[in-house]
Amino acid sequence: MSVNESGQPARLSIIVPAYNESSTLATLLDRVLAVDLGGLEKEVIIVEGNSTDGTRDLVRRYEGRAGVKIVYEDRPRGKGAAVRAGLALATGNYLLVQDGDLEYDPADTAELLLPLRAGNADVVFGSRAMRHRQRWQYRQFQGIWERYYGLLVNWGGLCYTELFNWLYGTRLTDGATMFKVFRAADIRSLTLRSDGFDYDWEISAKLAKRGLRFLEVPVFYKARSRAEGKKIRFWRDGWRVLVAILRYRFRD
Repeated sequence: MSVNESGQPARLSIIVPAYNESSTLATLLDRVLAVDLGGLEKEVIIVEGNSTDGTRDLVRRYEGRAGVKIVYEDRPRGKGAAVRAGLALATGNYLLVQDGDLEYDPADTAELLLPLRAGNADVVFGSRAMRHRQRWQYRQFQGIWERYYGLLVNWGGLCYTELFNWLYGTRLTDGATMFKVFRAADIRSLTLRSDGFDYDWEISAKLAKRGLRFLEVPVFYKARSRAEGKKIRFWRDGWRVLVAILRYRFRD
């Protein structure tokens, strides 16, 4: 079993924001709980956002499970707010935010942790783009409107990643990925303000400004469509991401 500097078992805290994910959350949680982290302990912190589709009832089935903590919000406050609520309960040395859908495979978690545990990186991103010849093709859907939506979001992520690289001196291929692993102490040292999907970019910006070493590894990704429950909206959330990238470059 891995231990930290104090001689205590090293642990990964996995925060799972969950809002209206009844069709996928049970499968996701079972996979997360079953994944082998090579001697690293794990705790799973579910932050349930007062869903309207039965997700809360599903989450209650995990009450009392070893290594599981649950936060019940009185209303949906946004993904960034859910992450902060989970962080308040996290006790691990490392931190991962895992969406409640099945777009990313929890089996890739151990691979993400390797460079961090070996001391070869301070932040590890799971890149969806590294497995595709053309970086903007990792999200593909059927149907003319969904294909247009996928192309728009792909190009938006690519443009934001390039803007982020230019402003912060990084060399990322997929700055918009959900799959990121951090040292928990680095995240706790930040004052996080974003409530929505822009929280990802706020964290990345503030860590990049501190000179932390970023590394990417390729990960599995199977995008879900809006009809399948995809919550991010390009026009609603895209401008918030842009503002976050610019804002946190020049102020905290």
